[in-house]
Amino acid sequence: MATTRADLQRAILGEDSGLTSEQVAEQAGLAAADARRLWRALGFPDPGDEPAFGPADAEALASIGGTVAHGGFDLDTIVRMTRAVGQTVARLADWEVAILTTEIEQLATEHSRLEEARHMVERIGPGFESLLVYAWRRHLAAAVSRIELLGDHDDDQHVAEATVGFADLVSFTALTNQLDEEQIGDLVEVFESRCHDVVADRAGRVVKTLGDSVLFLADTVEEGIDIALDIVAVIGGDDRLPDVRLGLATGPVVLRMGDVYGPSVNLAARLTTVARRNRVIIDEHTAELLPPPEFETRRLPARAVRGFGEIEPITVRRTRPRH
Repeated sequence: MATTRADLQRAILGEDSGLTSEQVAEQAGLAAADARRLWRALGFPDPGDEPAFGPADAEALASIGGTVAHGGFDLDTIVRMTRAVGQTVARLADWEVAILTTEIEQLATEHSRLEEARHMVERIGPGFESLLVYAWRRHLAAAVSRIELLGDHDDDQHVAEATVGFADLVSFTALTNQLDEEQIGDLVEVFESRCHDVVADRAGRVVKTLGDSVLFLADTVEEGIDIALDIVAVIGGDDRLPDVRLGLATGPVVLRMGDVYGPSVNLAARLTTVARRNRVIIDEHTAELLPPPEFETRRLPARAVRGFGEIEPITVRRTRPRH
């Protein structure tokens, strides 16, 4: 018997969906309006009276409701955390499906694509589910350690001093006009994965990727410069990729919902527009924080930078090997 979409969904969820939103809210011990609000925060539409839920949905909602009732948090806070989970996991799921689709196409010679997808879910689902929980715990521990970045006297405890880096591929738009969709996807994946590896290796953090650019944070100026120089070495030395430009700026940033905001973020992005190919450009404040014996800087002619007026970009290179 051929595999159907319902079979594939059952293999992923591990159960049938026979409960309505009213029934699942009742089983979870939540008001129907609160259950719908949490469901929307996860990124799903309200199915109305359709039986779209199973016992696991009720269990998950009950767990969240227990956090509200006994954890000392109000519903608004839990909704915000739920939305963060939903947005993150939705992107992760899309990413994983895009990766696995190629494998499914190659393997689906004797079976239908849906059947091969079901077999793949059954084979790798449990392992990657455990990996997801493990990775969340490790990243949570790392995020908690970064609380030290926040100043003790800051009025807004989401404000931190950090070095922001922006890596941007040169002539990306023109290049993509010459490539097909698969080639563009491969190029972006290589660029993002290479940058991610460099940032992680230097104890930085990738905030987000935008196809032809990567935004990252570093706790110290030296780490930020080392990340930038390594990205130039890795990306600029890869014949499969265009050249890259790096802009860095240091200052207060607002950390919220997994993203960063502030003038230094905007300035780092703007500096890439005045950087030459495979060069790192920094702002004056970042240059002032560098130890002179280890780094050499050089001022460039003043340029008009949108939103910041006339500024003097500064090039940087390391004069001493890293320890």
